[in-house]
Amino acid sequence: MLSIKNLVHVYGNGTRALDDVSLEVPRGMFGLLGPNGAGKSTLMRSIATLQTPTSGAIDFDGIDVIKDPEKLRRTLGYLPQDFGVYPRVSAYDMLDHMAVLKGIASGKDRKETVDSLLNQVNLWSVRKKALAGFSGGMRQRFGIAQALIGNPKLIIVDEPTAGLDPEERNRFLNLLAEIGEQVVIILSTHIVEDVADLCPRMAVLAGGKIQLEGAPADLMQRMEGRVWRKAIEKEALEDHRSRFEVISTRLFAGRTVIHVLSDRRPGEGFEPVSGGLEDVYFSTLSASRRVAA
Repeated sequence: MLSIKNLVHVYGNGTRALDDVSLEVPRGMFGLLGPNGAGKSTLMRSIATLQTPTSGAIDFDGIDVIKDPEKLRRTLGYLPQDFGVYPRVSAYDMLDHMAVLKGIASGKDRKETVDSLLNQVNLWSVRKKALAGFSGGMRQRFGIAQALIGNPKLIIVDEPTAGLDPEERNRFLNLLAEIGEQVVIILSTHIVEDVADLCPRMAVLAGGKIQLEGAPADLMQRMEGRVWRKAIEKEALEDHRSRFEVISTRLFAGRTVIHVLSDRRPGEGFEPVSGGLEDVYFSTLSASRRVAA
């Protein structure tokens, strides 16, 4: 169990990136949803001991993460949003080097570890290929392999599927799902489908605050009968924004399709839709912006 209590982080320029964040993260996949600039990466870096928060507490299975970061690092796997590698080094040699850095001194143990991980992430056939020649999805799978060195109990992945094509995204998410049965995995992303497909529990972070937390199925159930859809002309959008609680818009066949949150039919031309996780997310962001304004 990962326990985060009253976490605050204020940068030197006065930006309050985290504002009294508290979360309980159980074993399994946990989704952290939020737009760019919400504070997700700041929270992930704080948990990963890469920066010390201004105040608050982080505990993982009895480890005081802030007071004893080195102890947490022994059981941590981390895949940041952007991770660097030596591009001309092969996947095998790079993973072997990282295993040394993780403290696996025995050559035999390292070989077993590297062989097993490359097979687990389906990169064995390209183990001798330079990392510079890897596709985006292959790089992300390599990133997970390095994060799994040493059998970590806590794994953090930050925006792991951004930029991946659909096939690579599915392959990567399936890999995470297999791993996530035994350990705590925090999936930090702005892609709603990633959380909907994988995570039994989730939270929405926006403006440095936790805006919503729970099981996706329960959160979607609360939206039942409250989301309405209507196709309008683009010119009518601002008028509808002024009259209704518009939570999302998208263009379709030259018209604008709006989703509106309302306990009853908002007006003529609106039809009910089943509230999906995307509607939960957008309605939460809409509410947080109103409060901030």
